[in-house]
Amino acid sequence: MSIKNIKIRDICEFFTDGDWIESSDQSATGIRLIQTGNIGNGFYKDKETKAKYISEVTFDRLNCTEVKTGDILISRLPDPIGRACRVPLLTTKSITAVDCSILRLKSLVDANYFVFYTQSSSYQKQIEKYINGATRKRISRGNLAEIEIPLYPLEKQQRITTELTYISDIIGKHKELLDKYDALIKSRFIEMFGDPTTNPMNWDTVNISSLLTVNASNGFFAKRDEYTEDGNVEVLGVVNIVNTMYSKIDLLPKTNASEKDIKKYSVKYGDMLFCRSSLVAEGIGKASIVPENINKTILFECHVIRLRLDLNKCVPEYMQMLSTTSFFRNQVLKHAKTSTMTTIGQDGILKTDVRLPPIEKQKQFLSFIKQIDKSKFAVQKSLEKAETLYKSLMQEYFG
Repeated sequence: MSIKNIKIRDICEFFTDGDWIESSDQSATGIRLIQTGNIGNGFYKDKETKAKYISEVTFDRLNCTEVKTGDILISRLPDPIGRACRVPLLTTKSITAVDCSILRLKSLVDANYFVFYTQSSSYQKQIEKYINGATRKRISRGNLAEIEIPLYPLEKQQRITTELTYISDIIGKHKELLDKYDALIKSRFIEMFGDPTTNPMNWDTVNISSLLTVNASNGFFAKRDEYTEDGNVEVLGVVNIVNTMYSKIDLLPKTNASEKDIKKYSVKYGDMLFCRSSLVAEGIGKASIVPENINKTILFECHVIRLRLDLNKCVPEYMQMLSTTSFFRNQVLKHAKTSTMTTIGQDGILKTDVRLPPIEKQKQFLSFIKQIDKSKFAVQKSLEKAETLYKSLMQEYFG
């Protein structure tokens, strides 16, 4: 079937920008102001607790454009630029801010089909051609209007939408279940050990440096052009160690390293890896642990700090969970330094104290984690299959 491409400007019966609303024009109640933060990548994010409003008088004075249920909103700001959502059933009169474009589609395009297309690589590649701005990147409404979408017959669009909605719902439910398992682990941690800030069970408090078998160290450095698919080692970076219990060791970049570097920077179970530089303060000092039974040579890179834990004194999984608590995070952030990026040195990590229950108690917690991990593994495998199918369908329909 030959698919015709059509520009956004030709599929809209109404296409305009949101309104320029100064902070002085805002009020505590009145007409809801939808902002770019409400636009998810394919879904609407309602943020009632942070909602902003304008009065009816301001609405009339500025000649604002009212957003309607079913309209498409496209963010002209990151992240990513061009993300879109369909406006849900509105319970209050609403407008949107200047960096959101409002699309009201003609009947030849299904709104949900359009939103799915905005999540495709084909759409993003077109967006990237038009992005401008040095410090604050954006796309203009004029350029957004030039983006093309594949125009299947309406019935085919609706079949595509039904299929992609079904798969994306499965993906969402799997992710929700994984989140519940993670919440269960956190709940069990508090149940077994109490809040480490108040330490109600009076566990020993020790400096983290007393739990190491070797000195803390920064990682391996290789220039970007030294990475190669036939390298003899794989390299763990910051992106592989934050917001996860176990460091992500699949599909790592490869480079070549000497025997000396391999000996110095190779990771194994018992290694706790900390992020030592981040664009945002929240990312600094976040840690993961290296999983067991690694069957390949993996080094940790220079933006990561390694602590090699003494397995006779502590359980890595216990230490990683402790590192996510406010008790530990507050200590880390106190020693962080901020200029262009937020950083922390080895000394900052080594100044932290930890609560240390008996090793047998920690091992009981590990047994619980392993039980949960069996269930998570099955869900993760199903999730990966669903995500693979989703990507395949997106490629088939949108290129």
